[in-house]
Amino acid sequence: MKPIFYPVFTVILSMLASCEQPLEEVPYRPTGDVKHTMNLVLDPAADVIWGSAGFIMTEAGTQDLAPTTEEGWLALQHSAMVVAESGNLLMMPGRSKDNGDWQEISLALVDVGIRTQAAAEEKDADKVFDLGGELYRVCLSCHQLYIQGEEKANPLK
Repeated sequence: MKPIFYPVFTVILSMLASCEQPLEEVPYRPTGDVKHTMNLVLDPAADVIWGSAGFIMTEAGTQDLAPTTEEGWLALQHSAMVVAESGNLLMMPGRSKDNGDWQEISLALVDVGIRTQAAAEEKDADKVFDLGGELYRVCLSCHQLYIQGEEKANPLK
C-alpha cells in the first residue's frame, strides 16, 4: 500500500501547487482620475437611466419616460452596464479612496448597474424606476462621504 501512496500523494501535491501560482499582473493605464470618470463616464450613463424611468405630468398630460423602441431599451442596457463597470473603475488602484466605505459603495454601484441592465433587458419599466432610486441612493452615499469632506456614517449600512 505504501508504494502507491507516495506517487499519488506527489501527484496531488503538484496539482495543488500549480493552482496556487500567483496571477500575472495585468497592465492597465488609467485615462483619468475620479472626477474624469464621474463627469465623462458615470454621470452621463446615470442620466440615461434616470431619464428612462417615471413620468412627467403637466397640465397637457402625462408623458411616460420608459423607452418605447428596441433601440431605447438597448441604450438603457448599455448605460446600465457603463454604471456597473464604473463601479469597477472606481475600485482600481489610483482611484480608490480607501478599502472600506469606498469599496462598499463602488460594489453597490456594480450591483445596481447589473440589476438595471437585467430590468432593461426584460423591458420592466417599473423595476427600472425602482433601481433608478437605488442608483440615486448609492450616488448620494458616496457624495455625502467623499465630496462634502465630512466624516459621516455610510448610509448604505
